[in-house]
Amino acid sequence: MTKAVRDGFGEALAELGARNKDIVVVDADLKDSIRLSAFAEKFPERFIEVGVAEQNLAGVAAGLALSGKTVFLASYAAFSPAINWNTIRISICYSGANVKIVGAHAGLMTAEYGASHEGTEDIALMRVLPGMVILVPADFDRAKALTELAAGYKGPVYLRLARPETPLIKCGMQNVQCKIGGSEVLQEGQELTIVSCGPIITEVIKAISLIGQIGVELINCYSVKPLDKTTILRSAAKTGKVLTVEDHSVIGGLGGAVAELLAKEYPLPLKILGVPDVFGESARNWEELLGKYHLDSKGIAETIRRLLAKT
Repeated sequence: MTKAVRDGFGEALAELGARNKDIVVVDADLKDSIRLSAFAEKFPERFIEVGVAEQNLAGVAAGLALSGKTVFLASYAAFSPAINWNTIRISICYSGANVKIVGAHAGLMTAEYGASHEGTEDIALMRVLPGMVILVPADFDRAKALTELAAGYKGPVYLRLARPETPLIKCGMQNVQCKIGGSEVLQEGQELTIVSCGPIITEVIKAISLIGQIGVELINCYSVKPLDKTTILRSAAKTGKVLTVEDHSVIGGLGGAVAELLAKEYPLPLKILGVPDVFGESARNWEELLGKYHLDSKGIAETIRRLLAKT
């Protein structure tokens, strides 16, 4: 079964709105695309349409949050935080405002929209901000869980969403409760640690299946900031080599966070697989674009083979 991460977010948001009357949503003219429609229809008095004005969007969200509301600020990742980063920095982060910044249509999985809409730098932009929590759901179910987690956390959160329908992830410990600074071990192994986040994990799972490799340990690092340092370091010490996979720039994203952790705590071989130092581009579909950058299951499988062959 396939479902979109953004649909999980939209469903959870509408449910949260019914339970918590202090939740307010501010939108930048992308209500239907980001799946805000259900909330807007049920709670029109708590839905504010700002229009195509991302800096104003962040300012309005900060003001509402500082008035005691739990605010969800929603736009595409290529526009927010890319356009309104300084307003997020000062009005939201510096103020410690209780705003949940939703960056939708992130990464190369927004292939049909072209380079201008493919936010591949957003995690890097948000990770550098003091006090910012970054959550990246891997599928529909995890999007619902992480949306609820974000709503219950007091302070700034960045929630990164992808556009297409992707498979539900069946492996892993399904009953583990999500937490800020947490992760999920989807598969245990002894020969290679793979740390990934977002729906691209489904390509990693396919890649592991393609090579029939049961020696790979796969970690769903849904909390990019703060990292689950304990789980990552424990796995790295066991396997002796690490691969990170993400639908984001290789600069400043999950790979960068893991590299910083390993350099400080446990230096060992690390390969960062993601979008190289380029802008995105148009493609007929997201599978085609992932293939170009070796981020599809075939490309990831080739990388795994090479790493396992090294002693």
